[in-house]
Amino acid sequence: MSFLPDDSVTNQRYAKNMETGYSDKAYRWNRENYSSRRRFVDIWSFVLTLMFKLWLYNKTWSYTGGVTEVKQAARRKAQAIWIRTTLLDLGPTFIKVGQLFSTRADIFPIEYVEELAKLQDKVPAFSYEQVEATIEKELGKKIPELFQSFEPIPLAAASLGQVHKAVLHTGELVVVKVQRPGLKKLFEIDLQILKGITRYFQNHPKWGRGRDWIGIYEECCRILWEEIDYLNEGRNADTFRRNFRGYDWVKVPRVYWRYTTSRVLTLEYVPGIKISQYEALEAAGLDRKAIARQGAQAYLVQLLNSGFFHADPHPGNIAVSPNGSLIFYDFGMMGRIKSNVREGLMETLFGIAQKDGDRVVQSLVNLGAIAPVDDMGPVRRSVQYMLDNFMDKPFENQSVAAISEDLYEIAYNQPFRFPATFTFVMRAFSTLEGVGKGLDPEFNFMEVAQPYAMQLMTNMNGSEGNTFLNELSRQAVQVSSSAFGLPRRLEDTLDKLERGDVRVRVRSIETERLLRRQSSIQLSISYALLISGFTLSATILVVNNYVWWALVPGLIAAGLSVILIRLLLRLDRYDRMY
Repeated sequence: MSFLPDDSVTNQRYAKNMETGYSDKAYRWNRENYSSRRRFVDIWSFVLTLMFKLWLYNKTWSYTGGVTEVKQAARRKAQAIWIRTTLLDLGPTFIKVGQLFSTRADIFPIEYVEELAKLQDKVPAFSYEQVEATIEKELGKKIPELFQSFEPIPLAAASLGQVHKAVLHTGELVVVKVQRPGLKKLFEIDLQILKGITRYFQNHPKWGRGRDWIGIYEECCRILWEEIDYLNEGRNADTFRRNFRGYDWVKVPRVYWRYTTSRVLTLEYVPGIKISQYEALEAAGLDRKAIARQGAQAYLVQLLNSGFFHADPHPGNIAVSPNGSLIFYDFGMMGRIKSNVREGLMETLFGIAQKDGDRVVQSLVNLGAIAPVDDMGPVRRSVQYMLDNFMDKPFENQSVAAISEDLYEIAYNQPFRFPATFTFVMRAFSTLEGVGKGLDPEFNFMEVAQPYAMQLMTNMNGSEGNTFLNELSRQAVQVSSSAFGLPRRLEDTLDKLERGDVRVRVRSIETERLLRRQSSIQLSISYALLISGFTLSATILVVNNYVWWALVPGLIAAGLSVILIRLLLRLDRYDRMY
């Protein structure tokens, strides 16, 4: 949620939104009392409709003129847009859940991920009377006692709250972020319903297999409860400002703790030009190329120096001051990278540099980015394919967005389990690269990141000497250790063979093809028997002058005949293919 300068256009827009700008569904969550029964019906209606759409997606007869990859992609895109608009109608809980799901490319198709990433908090504002009541309840005084002046029309309205400009009695300009009324109760109702939905999906024979829906639900709960605690957001803002105290080109609003509670947050008013308003930046005489580089550098500093980073750096949360400093807003969603994770990333970097798929996979398993399974062959082949085909360009010529897309394609329906931290970082990098290219068409995020990556590799090795020599010595130790342990491993393997504990998995493509064909033939025979039975029933009814009753089994037989013909045609195409 950005705190940009107030103007007449903003005021007119929000006044219009308050009157006619949003549907009745959107206004339902501008109140303090919510009906558990109504929420149950709305949420389950969305889930059941989505399940029906997913079921229909896999039915070839539902595509006019036959199914093609283009038609399936178009349907996925349409479904993604419908999901985004429905989540917006369902309100704050589902807007935030959708934004979190936009980081889970290991679970959802790329079309869903891209569309959910567009979920922005442009929602209807709530009334000034509700703002007054919340501030008085939280701070214990009326607005005139707390502020010299207070703008009734908000600067911005988001799913969790809205921001008003105000002036303290000391004359300091501030913005007051007020939480949406009834939000805690809404979260409690929605999360309880989502818990039941999560259990259903976890136990589903198809969608629950290989997915930790319970873990995803618990992660969503943790992030949501943290984000509606404005005291936590204030602490994040203070930490973020301290981490950048040595950088005069980064500005972070100061928190006024005397006017802050868990539902009201008062911050220093720091106006600026939104970083994506390119013409306005040029008109202010600011260097767009320098701003693009500073945006990337600021994020790299967050990752390398403290590991405490802004997890939602979309253009609305970054502005530029008149002197060219970057201004960061909204610290509700932050991420942390622990020191041991950096060591794991170093191992991954060495594996990528050597194009060693085995090493990359093992390092990702150790980092928790891949869930180990019995057969890691497909995962290893996918990683090796990416290393062989997408890592040929020099580091500085790589595109973050392209690498992210390749990772998403590999991750989907594979045992990859990218933790939220990794996906937040990748999404932030992609966003910053997009903003950077908008500011400067020649901007390359990887080129800016190269010296920082080298610094990371140097720092991780400390004063131990040359990085290459360290790696060479490490591998020498590993080889010698493996050599000494080889006899023992051979003895263990022979023992397992004698006990019958070793399983050998053999995959025969020809056998699988024959089994699939046999299954199709058996299904065709079953359909033929059913058609014969219904046809015979219709004939007997007609002979006995029950013509109208005969229509029922006759129509069923006709429908089954259509399905049988389609099945036989598919079987014929399959035989010609092989």
